[in-house]
Amino acid sequence: MAVYYIFKRELRSYLVSPLAYAAGVVFLAISGYFFSVILLATRVADLRPYFLNLGVILLFVTPLLTMRLLPEERQNHTDELLMTLPATPAQVVVGKYLAAVGLYAGMLLLTALYPALLFWLSNPAPGPVLTSYLGALLLGGTFLAIGVFTSSLTDSQMVAGLLCFGFILLLWVINWLSFAAPGTAADVARQLAVFERFDDFTKGLIDSGHVLFYLSAIVLMLFLSVRSLERRTWM
Repeated sequence: MAVYYIFKRELRSYLVSPLAYAAGVVFLAISGYFFSVILLATRVADLRPYFLNLGVILLFVTPLLTMRLLPEERQNHTDELLMTLPATPAQVVVGKYLAAVGLYAGMLLLTALYPALLFWLSNPAPGPVLTSYLGALLLGGTFLAIGVFTSSLTDSQMVAGLLCFGFILLLWVINWLSFAAPGTAADVARQLAVFERFDDFTKGLIDSGHVLFYLSAIVLMLFLSVRSLERRTWM
C-alpha cells in the first residue's frame, strides 16, 4: 500500500514537472528522427536499426527522468515528511522507481506508432518487434534503476544526472575492453555489456540469461539505493 501511495505521488509529480515533459519531447523527437531517417534511407520495413539506436536516446533521457527523484525531496525538505510516513526506505525507493518505469513505459508506448505504420505499409515480422519492445523495457528499466541509485548519492540534481550519465556511458563502452584486455578482464567486460545483450532482443530472440541479467541488475541497483538512503537518513 505504501509503495502504491508513493508511486501515485511520484507519478503525479512527474505530470506537473516541465522536466518530465522535456524528457518526453526529447525522447519522442529523437526516436522519431531515427525512425524516419532509417526508413527513408533503407526503405525496408525493419525496426531493428531503430531499436539499436534507442540506447543512444536512453543515455541522455534517463538522467532527466531520475535526477530529481531523491535530491528534490531533500532540497524541498520533504524527505523528513516522507520518512514519517508508514513506509520503509525500500518502499520509498521501489515506489519512485516504479513511477519512473511507468512514465518510460508510457513514452515507449507512444512509439508504437512506428511499427503500426510499418504494418500498414508492409508486412514486417511481428516477433522481432515484440521482443525488441521487451528488450527496450528491460534495458530502460536497468538504466532507470541506475538513475535511482545515483540520485540517492547526492543532494544535487545536477550531480545526480551527471553520475547517471557517466554510469550508463561506462556500461556502453565497457565492452571495448574485451578487445583490448586479456583473460579475466575481457570476460568481465563482456558480461557487463548491457547493449550487446539488447541486440539479441532486436533479432527476435529471448535469452533467459539476458532477462535474468537485466532483472538482477535492477534488483542490485535498487538494493544499493535503499542502503544509500538508509545511510543518509541516519547521518
